[in-house]
Amino acid sequence: MSRVNEILEAVKGLTVLELAELVKKFEEEFGVSAAAPVAVAAAPAAAGPAAAPAAEEEQTEFDVILTAVGDKKINVIKVVREITGLGLKEAKEVVDNVPKPVKEKVSKEEAEAIKAKLEEQGATVEIK
Repeated sequence: MSRVNEILEAVKGLTVLELAELVKKFEEEFGVSAAAPVAVAAAPAAAGPAAAPAAEEEQTEFDVILTAVGDKKINVIKVVREITGLGLKEAKEVVDNVPKPVKEKVSKEEAEAIKAKLEEQGATVEIK
C-alpha cells in the first residue's frame, strides 16, 4: 500500500492542468477512457455538502412501498392488482404483509401516479 499512498500524495500535489495531462497519458497508455474517474476525482475537490444534493438529483428509479392498508382493504387489493398485474391471491399477500414494495424501479411520474391511486383508497404509501 505504501506505493499507492506515494502515488496518491504525488497526484494531490498536481495542478489541474497537470492532472488533465496525467489523465490523457493514462488514456493513451492503457487505451481506456477516464471520463467517470475524472468526475469522481473532481467530486472530493468540491464542497462535501454540495456534492450530496447532486447525487439525489440523479435518482431516476423509485420504489413504491405500501406501508399501511387503511379501511378499504378490498379496494387496495384491487388497485395493487391493477398496478402490478398480479393475481388476486398474490395481490392479497402484498396487502396483508405491509410494508411491502408494490412496484420497483419506476420513473418518478409513475411512482407518484401509483401513490395517488393507492392513497385514494385510504392506503399509506412511501416512495424511495
